[in-house]
Amino acid sequence: MKRIRINQGKVGLVFRNGDYQNVLTTGMHWVSLFDSIVEYDMSRAFKAPKALDILLKDERLVELLHIVDISDSEIVLKYENGNFKEVLVAGRYAFWKGLVNYAFIRADLREIEIDKSIDLSARKHVELIPYIRIYRVESYEKAILMANGGFYKQLDAGNYHFWNNEIALNMLKADMRQKQIEVSGQEILTKDKAALRINFYGQFKVKDIVKALVENKDYEKQLYVLMQIALREFVGKFTLDELLDEKDSLADYVKKVLKVKAKDLGIEIKDCGVKDIILPGEVKNIMNQVLVAQKQAQANVVARREETASTRNLLNTAKLMEDNEMLFKLKEMEYVEKIADKVSNISISGGHKVVDQMKEIFTGFK
Repeated sequence: MKRIRINQGKVGLVFRNGDYQNVLTTGMHWVSLFDSIVEYDMSRAFKAPKALDILLKDERLVELLHIVDISDSEIVLKYENGNFKEVLVAGRYAFWKGLVNYAFIRADLREIEIDKSIDLSARKHVELIPYIRIYRVESYEKAILMANGGFYKQLDAGNYHFWNNEIALNMLKADMRQKQIEVSGQEILTKDKAALRINFYGQFKVKDIVKALVENKDYEKQLYVLMQIALREFVGKFTLDELLDEKDSLADYVKKVLKVKAKDLGIEIKDCGVKDIILPGEVKNIMNQVLVAQKQAQANVVARREETASTRNLLNTAKLMEDNEMLFKLKEMEYVEKIADKVSNISISGGHKVVDQMKEIFTGFK
C-alpha cells in the first residue's frame, strides 16, 4: 500500500492496469502499489482520459461533476462566477463542482428569437457573434420581419438579435415620416383637346405597414398612378377656359379621391396641391394677346372717363367765367403767372403802348 495526498482544489482518479477504480477527493488516501493516480484541477474542465461514459458509471464521480449534453441543434452558453466565458457546441462536457460557480444557458438554434435570459453583453461577445443575426430599425422607421417568406412579427425602432440558423429572415422597413410625391410635367388633354402639362404634389404618411409592405408591392408607385388617374379624371371634364376657372378645385378633388383609395395601400394623404399648369406655346401666345387686349380695353375706358370728366370741368369753368368778369381776369392772370415762371428775361419794344398793355393785363385797369 502507498499513501497519497490530494490537495485542496484537486481531484484524483485511481486507475489499475488502465482500468478506472474510483475517485479521490481532498485529503490523505491509501491506495495499492499497483494503482496510478491522475490528478485534475477543479478550476478547469474535466478532460476524461478515456471514454466518459465508462467513468460516469461511478455514482460518486457523477456527484462531483456538471454533465452537459448538447444536441446538434443546440448551443450552451457557459458562465463562470456570473461572467460569460464561452459557447459550447454539440457534444458532452463535464465540469467539476464546488470550486467554480458554473451556470449553463441552453439555446435552441431552431428557434428564431433569442431567449431574454441571455443578456445583451453576452450577445455582443466575439464567440457568440457567428450564431446571431443583428437587425436595426431606426427611430423614424417601423419594420416587418419575414420568416421563410411569411409574416412573422412587426418591429418598432430598436436593435434586434435573432439566431443565425436555416430559417430565412428578411426585414421590410417603412419610413414613418411624412413624405412627398410629385407628378411632374404630366401631359393631359382637356375636354376641348387642349394639351396641358401639370406639376402636382401630394404629401402622405404610412399608417399600416402590413398593408403597405405585405399586402401591396411598391405602394409609392401605386400612389403615383392613382394621382395621375385622378388628375386625368378632373381635367378631362372641363374645357380649357372652364379648367382655368376651376383650377382651385383641382387639388381638393384629387385629395378626396386619394384619401379613399390610399387606405387600401396603408397610407394617409395629408395634403395635395398644384404647383404649375403649363399651357402649350401657341395657346399661351393667344392667351397673352387676349389679356393684352382686355387690359388695353380697360385702359381705354379709363382714359375716356378721364377725358369726359376733364371736359365737364372745363365747361363748368367756362360758364362761371362767362358770368363773372373778375373770375375771367383772375384766370387770365393765373396763366400769365405760369408763363412768367418760365421766363427769365423780357425785352420790350414798341413804345409806351406795350407797357400800357402789360399794365392792363396785370392790374385790370386801362
